[in-house]
Amino acid sequence: MSESGKPASASLPHRIGARRPRRRFGWALLPCLAAAAATATAAAEQPGLLPNGGAAEGNIGAPDAVASTTPGQHPLEPALELAARGLANIKANIQDYSCTVVKRERIGGELKPHEYMFAKVRHQPFSVYLYFLAPDSVKGQEVIYVDGRNDGNMLAHAGSGVRAMVGTVSLKPQSMLAMQGNRYPITELGVENLAKRLVEVAEHDKQFGECEVNFYPEAKVNGRVCTCVQVVHPVPRRNFRFHLARVYIDDELLIPIRYEAYDWPAEQGGQPVLMEEYTYMNVKVNNGFTDADFDPSNTAYKFGAAK
Repeated sequence: MSESGKPASASLPHRIGARRPRRRFGWALLPCLAAAAATATAAAEQPGLLPNGGAAEGNIGAPDAVASTTPGQHPLEPALELAARGLANIKANIQDYSCTVVKRERIGGELKPHEYMFAKVRHQPFSVYLYFLAPDSVKGQEVIYVDGRNDGNMLAHAGSGVRAMVGTVSLKPQSMLAMQGNRYPITELGVENLAKRLVEVAEHDKQFGECEVNFYPEAKVNGRVCTCVQVVHPVPRRNFRFHLARVYIDDELLIPIRYEAYDWPAEQGGQPVLMEEYTYMNVKVNNGFTDADFDPSNTAYKFGAAK
């Protein structure tokens, strides 16, 4: 997709490519080496969580953005208002939802394959159930997290193979094992958390100039009609989180159903470098989920006793 042109309708692959990734837990449970440290100098000046596996690199060594002195409304204000309205709608009208989550992330400089997960999410208390659909390396894995329960831990098990024999394990969401293969912990999953982070980043970035914002109505994500908001920071600055970002707001549900963020090009005239993308497909709201939907003893799930 062009940095300056209208974004094409977002589409996702129907199957994973031929390259078979190393088998691992996908909200990650296998023994691992610590992820490479992100660039702390730049990240310390940016809003939001420090992503596991690396922040933007195109702004390393760049100067800070300076405060905006342009009179009138900042280009980000309309986008911020849209995001704030969406967040208010989620809080007021959406108690829970099911969906298919599709994520792709760059970790340690490597762009990982798409992962597909069926998800149940409840907002109060914040609760997540995940069943991994693809690729084969993670298929069948399940994860449960409920705020305030299980000593603050997530419960997870592998789907098949020798590692499934380990059974259910209990992990801190931000532990090394839980974060293996993920830029953010499970506590950040979901459209409400995405909307919160969008507002947070926009509030930060509107202090500065060097920001181009465009709205593209009638964009589509897997058949859903959306408004796409594209934000570009054309000049690398140490205190910007990304070079280019797009968020797709579902026109009917008023929730962000896709987010993609890019680093500055690695070379002059090059293409932006994808850092992360998340899509929420087949969203069904207000299902009336109960504690049983987030209980590892649910007979529809395959959790055993936690170790």
